[in-house]
Amino acid sequence: MTMNRRRVMTQGAALLGAVCLRAGRASTAAPLLVEMKGSPRGEAVWFVPAGLAVAPGATIRFVNRDPGNSHTATTYHPAILDRPQRIPDGAQPWDSGLLLPGEEYEVTLTVPGVHDLYCQPHEHAGMVARIVVGRPGQVGGWQGPATDAGDLPRAALAAFPPVDAILAQGAVMPPQGKTP
Repeated sequence: MTMNRRRVMTQGAALLGAVCLRAGRASTAAPLLVEMKGSPRGEAVWFVPAGLAVAPGATIRFVNRDPGNSHTATTYHPAILDRPQRIPDGAQPWDSGLLLPGEEYEVTLTVPGVHDLYCQPHEHAGMVARIVVGRPGQVGGWQGPATDAGDLPRAALAAFPPVDAILAQGAVMPPQGKTP
């Protein structure tokens, strides 16, 4: 199997996230990478990885690698566009704003639990991601995924990777048909 530079970087970020999680603390290493991508004609868009396990205190860097679209990384929260809350209680909601191709945004996640996010212009296309901070039973509490679907589109709900798969693998790639 041939590995290109981008795939090596993505898998390296996933491995680093898993190592930090198992160590039970955030690393002072470089931020973990989540890329925003799209197909050449723009008919499909996605995050890579779609699911990521990190330790509390990890910094995530979102980079728009899609040459044809602008994207956001936005948490589900009533404070942002009156969306249903899909981040742990006590976590601060965040929004990258529109990122043009090549632009990036960083956020540090400290509250344990499941943090669901989406791309504002592409949520209906299923462009969502899930970041799991810490593990169930962790000191300081841990809040699982939201159970209320709220007003989320079916494509978005179907695209969230399962929490147990994220915890087991460290990172979950997007569904088949979306090239990482």
